[in-house]
Amino acid sequence: MALPEGGVPLVVGTALALGALTLVLSPLLGAVDESPREIPRETPAARKARERELANTAVDALREIEFDRETGKLSDTDYAELKQRYTREALAELRAADAAAATSAGGAPVRPSATAVDDAVEAAIQRARSMQKQCGVCGPRPEPDATYCSSCGRYLPEQCGTCGERVDLVGSRFCSGCGTHLAAA
Repeated sequence: MALPEGGVPLVVGTALALGALTLVLSPLLGAVDESPREIPRETPAARKARERELANTAVDALREIEFDRETGKLSDTDYAELKQRYTREALAELRAADAAAATSAGGAPVRPSATAVDDAVEAAIQRARSMQKQCGVCGPRPEPDATYCSSCGRYLPEQCGTCGERVDLVGSRFCSGCGTHLAAA
């Protein structure tokens, strides 16, 4: 029996479509393994690693909401509420980590005074702020390696690492104060 004109491509196409459909649907239509799986027990080392990973969640969340606010993804009202909540959580996590470190160092747990903890937190905040670049119009920028402001697009001035002279000119290769070669961005 002869196929009508153009019948061969139709038959081949239909066969390929059925093959592809079978390949895609085979995991859904295949036999399901009903045997119970044993849940692996977590080792103490894995548990400690997971706890360390979770310990930085509030601090990371603080960084994230700061970035979201600076880029316009988060309103000031929502930012204030989230910052207050995450700051409390971060302080609790940091205090717990400090207590655990003091206990594991040997001896009785050493509880730092609230003032010492607050001073340490303030010092960390000041270090982070000193590393942030400042836009003359928008203020501190959350992007540490930015060359231009993410809000207004202005050039973010830098300082010479040798003499501390302010470098305002976009594309400067040498410090105008001491002549030191500036790092290329």
